[in-house]
Amino acid sequence: MLDDGEEREGREDDIIVRGPITTRFPPEPNGYLHLGHAKAVSFNFAVARAFQGSDTTNSDEENKGRCHMRLDDTNPTKEDEEYVYSILEDVNWIQRGLSPFTSNLDVDEKEQGPWYGPVRKTSDYFHTIYETAIYLIQSGEAFVDELTADEMREYRGSLTEGGQESPHRNRSIEDNLKLFTEMKDGKHTDGKYVLRAKIDMSSPNLNMRDPVLYRIKHEVHQATGDEWCIYPMYDFSHPISDAIENITHSLCTLEFEDHRPLYDWVIERIVNGNIVTSSPRQIEFSRLNLKYTVLSKRKLIKLVDEKYVSGWDDPRMPTLSGVRRRGFPPSSIRLFCERMGISKSDSNIDATILEDCAREVLDEDSPRAFAILEPLKVTITNWDDDLEEFKVPRHPKRNELGERTVPFGKSVYIERSDYFDLDGPEGKANDNKPPRGFKRLLPNEKVRLKYAYVIKCDEVVRDPSTNEPVELKCTYYPETRAGVTPEGEARAKGIIQWVEASTGSKVQVMQYDRLFKAEEPGKESGDFTTDINKDSLEIIKNVVVEPSVAKDALDTIASIQDNKSSDEDKMYHSDLTYQFERSGYFALDSSSTDDNLVFNRVVTLRDTWNAPPPRKAKQPKNQQDNNKKKGRGGGGGQAPVVEDARRIALRAGTILEAGPHPEADSLIVCKLDCGDVKEDGEADEPRTVVAGLAGKISFDDLINKKIACIANLKPAKMRGIESTAMLLAASDGKEGDDETVQLLDVPDSVPNGELLSFEGKKLGEPDGMLKSKGALKVWDRVKAKLRVNDDGEATYVDEDDTVRKIMTSGGPVKVSSLTDCIIG
Repeated sequence: MLDDGEEREGREDDIIVRGPITTRFPPEPNGYLHLGHAKAVSFNFAVARAFQGSDTTNSDEENKGRCHMRLDDTNPTKEDEEYVYSILEDVNWIQRGLSPFTSNLDVDEKEQGPWYGPVRKTSDYFHTIYETAIYLIQSGEAFVDELTADEMREYRGSLTEGGQESPHRNRSIEDNLKLFTEMKDGKHTDGKYVLRAKIDMSSPNLNMRDPVLYRIKHEVHQATGDEWCIYPMYDFSHPISDAIENITHSLCTLEFEDHRPLYDWVIERIVNGNIVTSSPRQIEFSRLNLKYTVLSKRKLIKLVDEKYVSGWDDPRMPTLSGVRRRGFPPSSIRLFCERMGISKSDSNIDATILEDCAREVLDEDSPRAFAILEPLKVTITNWDDDLEEFKVPRHPKRNELGERTVPFGKSVYIERSDYFDLDGPEGKANDNKPPRGFKRLLPNEKVRLKYAYVIKCDEVVRDPSTNEPVELKCTYYPETRAGVTPEGEARAKGIIQWVEASTGSKVQVMQYDRLFKAEEPGKESGDFTTDINKDSLEIIKNVVVEPSVAKDALDTIASIQDNKSSDEDKMYHSDLTYQFERSGYFALDSSSTDDNLVFNRVVTLRDTWNAPPPRKAKQPKNQQDNNKKKGRGGGGGQAPVVEDARRIALRAGTILEAGPHPEADSLIVCKLDCGDVKEDGEADEPRTVVAGLAGKISFDDLINKKIACIANLKPAKMRGIESTAMLLAASDGKEGDDETVQLLDVPDSVPNGELLSFEGKKLGEPDGMLKSKGALKVWDRVKAKLRVNDDGEATYVDEDDTVRKIMTSGGPVKVSSLTDCIIG
C-alpha cells in the first residue's frame, strides 16, 4: 500500500487515486435495510477488505483499506431514529464474524462496529455543504429560483427536447446571496424558493439541466433538531460528503449512472475552490432484483402500513431484520451476494439461490433434532421398563458439537405421514396399496425408530367419527437396539424419527412460503398487492420436540435477557437453529417465551419450488391399458404426453474428485455431487461417473467444476465400475487426439441438483429412471437435437425447429470456447 499523498499506479478517467482505498455504505435512514442493501454492504466492505493487506505486505495501519458507515440524512420529512438504529444493527449483523476495520479514533461505544471509525452522517457536514452553496453562488454557478414545481417541470424539457432557462437564472450574485441567506434564516415558506446549479438546460442528460441543490423544509431533523430549515439535495450533498471523508471509490447502483456527470461537476468545483482536496470516483454496479419479492422501500412501507405483514421484521419480508428473524445466518446472505457477483447487467435472481445458500450454511452449522409436526401416538405394548436414554450425536459430521440425550419409553410420537393407513381413506384412494417407494410404517409391517429399536404395527385405534388413526399399538424388538439387525433377520426397510411422549415439549411452528405468488409482483395488474400469496404462512400448533431442543431454547432466551453487550456482540433468538430431521431447517423466533416456544422454518431440506411434481398413484389396470394405446400419460381426459425433452433429468452438479480409470486408459472416474438427498433429509453420497475424457480435459480443470449432467439414466458398468450419471460435453467432431472436448459450464451460483430447463418450456417432469429400452431411446432422441450455437451457448432444437437455450436460475449453460458443434 502507498503512503498518504503518494500517487497509485495507473490512471482512470484522468482521476488519480490517493491515499488508502476507502469505500462507504451510505443508506438514507428512511426505512429498513433489505436484501438489495445487503449486496451494497457486502460489496463496499469486501472491496475495502481486499486492500487490508497483511503484516508482511503493509505494516502501516493508516494505509490499509477501510469502509465508512455514513447515514445520508438530508430529508427530515421521511427520516426517523427508529430507522437509524435498525440500519446500524443490520450492518453489524450482516458483517458478523468478519474482522472490523481498526481505527485510532476515539470512537464512542454506541458507534463502534465493523466499519472504520465512528458512524458518520451527512448532517455532520451541513455547514461545509452550505459553504459550498455560497461558493457556487459567488462564482456565478448557482442561483435562487422561484418557479413552482409544475413550472420547473415544464421548463425542464423532455428526453427529446431541450429545456428553457428560468427567467430568474440571471439574478445578480448579490440578490442570490440575499435570498439564500433569507432561506437559511427561515424567512420563506416551504417551496417558495430553491437553489439551483447553473449548468446547461440543453444538455441531453436531464440531471444536468440546472438541478436543484437546496430546498426549504421547515421540519425538525432527527439529528440536528431545528438548527436548519433548508436541506441539501442528495445529488449535491453526496459527492461533498464523499470528498470530505476522502472516499476513493463511491460504489453505487446503476440508477445513479446518469447522475455521475453531476457528481463529477460538484467534485470539480469544490476541489477548484479549495473546499476539499479529495476527488472520489463514482462507479456503478447492477442492483439486486429477486423474483417473487419486492425491494422498493415504498412498497415495503405499504406492506407494513397496510398490515399485509406483521411488521418490518415479519419473517416473510426481504428486510434484513425479517430474514434475520426467520433464521437466515448472516454468512449465508454474504455467500449469496458473493455468488451473484458484481456486474453492470441487470438480472432478476431466483430466490431459490438464496435459499440454497442458507441450506449450505445451516447444514454445516445446525445441530440435528427430532421434531414431530403432526404427531401420531405409538404405544409399545411389550415395554415394561422405565425410560431409557440414548446418547446420539448433535451433528452427523461434526463431533465437536457433542452429543444429546434422547429418552425412549412406552409411548412415543411419530409423524402421521410416516404411517400409511392401508385400511383407511388414503389406502382406498390408492387401491389399498402403499405408494411406490414408501419405506416407512405400514399395518403389520416393521420399521426402525432412528437410534432406537425396530417396531411392528399390530393394531390401529381410530377416531370413531373420522375413521382416522389416533394411536398405533406396536411391538418392539429388544435385540434390535441402536441399529443392530440380528443375524438371519431381514433389515428393516425404513427409518423414521420419533419423540418420547412424556418428556417431549410442545412448541409452535411457523412455516413460511413466498410472500408473492408471481415472479414479478404487480407486472400484470399494476398493483403488486394483488399478487400476495395468502397461503404464505402456516401456523402449526402442538408440534412435539425432543427435550434437548426445549432446554437449548430456554437457555437461549435466558442468555438474551441477561446479555448487555453492544450490537456487535448482540445475541438473537434466531442464532439457535436446528435441522428438524426430514422437515427442514428451523430457528427460534423472537416472540418465544418460557411458556410458548416458537420456531420458524428457515428453508426446507430441498428446493420445493423447482422440484418436479410428485408422481401420481398407480392407475387401475383398465386405465393403464387405455394409456398404453394412447401413449405415455395418454388421452381420454388423462394428462397429456410428456415430451422427450422434459423426461430427461438434466441437472446441475459439481465434480468433487477426478482420476484415471484403473483398467482403461481412455476412461476417467469422477465423484459428482448432484444434490441428492436421502429419505431422512441428509445429503446423499456423491455419484460415481465414468467418462471417456482421458486426455481430453486435465484433472485439475475438472475438480470443483460446475457442470450439467443427465441424472436419470440406468446405471451402467464401464470396465468394472458402475457409472450412475452422465456428464454432458461439447465436441468439435474431430477424431482421436485432434478432438477438442469441453464440458457444459453451469454458473457457480446454481445449486447442485437444480433441474435445468429449455428456454420457453415448462420445467421438466423427469422419469424416475430411463431404464427400459424404450425409455433409453428418449435420451437418444434428445441428444440428437443438442448443439452449441454461434455464441457458445448450449441449445436444444425443438420439433418445430425452434432453437431453445438450456437455462439455469443463474443464466444459460455455455462452453468455454467451442461454437456451432455437437453435444453428447
